[in-house]
Parts: sequence; C-alpha cells; structure tokens
Amino acid sequence: MAGNIIDAHVHLSERRDDALIRFARLNRLSYTMSELLDTMRRYEVEHGLLLSPPLQGTTSLSNDQVISLCKRSDGMLAPGVTVEPSATEVKAAVKLAEENRREVKAFKVRLGYVKASADSPVFDGLYDYAESERLPVLFHTGDTAFSTGDLARSHPLTLDRLANKREELIIILCHFGNPWFEDAGELIYKHPNVYADISGLITGNGAYAEKYAEWLARKISEAIYFAGNADKVIFGTDYPVTKHSDALALARRLQVDERDKEKILRQNAERVFRL
Repeated sequence: MAGNIIDAHVHLSERRDDALIRFARLNRLSYTMSELLDTMRRYEVEHGLLLSPPLQGTTSLSNDQVISLCKRSDGMLAPGVTVEPSATEVKAAVKLAEENRREVKAFKVRLGYVKASADSPVFDGLYDYAESERLPVLFHTGDTAFSTGDLARSHPLTLDRLANKREELIIILCHFGNPWFEDAGELIYKHPNVYADISGLITGNGAYAEKYAEWLARKISEAIYFAGNADKVIFGTDYPVTKHSDALALARRLQVDERDKEKILRQNAERVFRL
C-alpha cells in the first residue's frame, strides 16, 4: 500500500476532562498534537479530519477549539464541525462553517450520545446547508464509548429514513455501524449517497485481540463484497481510540485487491472531502 493516506476520523483536545483519555492510556498514547503529527508522518498519513472528542459529562470540545487546533497542525488537520440537536447549535454550526468555508470539510452528528435521531427536524437547516455546499455529514453509528449511550438511535438502519428523504446529502456512517456491519453494507449498497468509515474498531490487546481483528476484517470484507465494490469505504483511526498501527493493520487484512485498498486509504476520502 502506498503512502499519502487520509485519516477521516481523528480526535484531539489537550484538555484534562477529555473523555477519550482513558482510551489513550489503554493504548499507551500521550494523546498530544506532537504525537499525533509525528505518528501521521511516520505512517505517511497526509491529512486527517479532526473531530471534537467528548468531554466528561454530556458535552464535546467546542468547534472553535477544533479549528484552532487545526491551525497549529502545519496543514495536516482539517476541521469537522460537530453539531448538537438544538436550533441554536445548528445555526451556530452553519455560521461557523460559512465563516471558515475554506477549512471546514464536514459536519458530525453524535448519534447515540444526544437525544435526537438522524431524521429529527432540528437538523433540517444543517442538512440544507450541507447539501448546498456538498459537505458530508458524519454520523456516529453502532456501539457507544459509554454504557449510557442510546443504541436505538445509533443503529445504522436509522439512517435509511434520512437517506430516503435526502438523496443529495452525503452521509458517512462512522465505525461501519459496529457491530451491525451487514446493515451498514446494505445502506452503502442501497443508497448512492451513503458511505462508511472503518474507524475506532480496535482498542487494546486482550486475549482475543488477534482473532477479533481477523473477524473484523472478514465482516468488513463481506460488506464490501455485498456492496459490489470498495468505492464508499473510507479509512479512519478514531485516534486515540485506535492506534494508527492497528487501524492500518486492519486495512491490510481486508480481503480486497490492492487497488481497492488504495481507494479506502486515500482516493475515496479525497473525493468525498475534496482534499
């Protein structure tokens, strides 16, 4: 696999109340800007999409801080704007994206962590703007990092209703709907505007880590076969939840040809995020 990879799912905050610090410790990561950029260079990751990590409680890092972090990244990180389910927050997110339209590459909705579904009318203004600017909207799907998460709202099939109503909206299922890989595969097969990333699927090194990695690669490969191609699968790490080495090892395990791996590691994200 060649270099110049794009990582479509990265977190960072430099705050002590960052809820992802426990994953960084589990992975023996320092979870700093210098570590992230050094690791990206080591693994030939040219660009990363920086998303707000959750903070202790129910909030996430402010989008202003995400944009500020990106400005310190030597052009390696681009911001994604996280949108909370309220009219005020949606309006503020659209305004921030408009003010930083050259930098902002996507929006994100934290399904399962917020008390709203993907097709809630509260997001209509966001989707209208995202469609008009061809900006993708990433949705957390599948398992949540905390036991208080709402799986009924984060199940990937909840995106089917939205994709039916908004065929021009670029929808990205984060974490490939884990553990509902077949359902995510059906969505990317059915809808031309639905994609999925493979971020955040491996954490730590337990007794079954090796067999689990094999199972993951098989499930994602099967979903790609079902979809008929790898044109809508996007690489991501979810740093610090998953280490770059583990995320890239998973991509190498996929039972697809090298041309498809190049699509997953770079070309699909390059096209979708216009990087």
